[in-house]
Amino acid sequence: MSEEKSEMSLVKKIFVFALLSGFLIMGILSMKRAMPEPKEERIYKAIKVYSPYKLEKRMGGLEILNTQTDEKEKPSNAEVLHRLDELDKEWAKEHLSVEGNDLVITTNDDETVKILIETPKERAFIKSFFGI
Repeated sequence: MSEEKSEMSLVKKIFVFALLSGFLIMGILSMKRAMPEPKEERIYKAIKVYSPYKLEKRMGGLEILNTQTDEKEKPSNAEVLHRLDELDKEWAKEHLSVEGNDLVITTNDDETVKILIETPKERAFIKSFFGI
């Protein structure tokens, strides 16, 4: 009888440990999936000045404002940063180009702005994130 209790106690301990481990792993994976892609800060900040998409606070979280059309998009809080990245990538296909060591931004007013690409890491970021 004591062997059965010992076995049941061991099974219960293993079950509880496995259950806690499973929830911990699922939580870490969902947090990792919700994180936006890493960005090269200097280049991204310089491009963001010319992007028409801005984040705006609202009562329930964040919304994306298109400053050209004043349209507001309200994705879920878990998806808002991913959606902002998608919109920035679409905008970049039309307005960004790389010429030598310069990133050329063409604004809607047909004005061009050049940003010097200083490091290979910045060039790799532009290629991987924006696909240019």
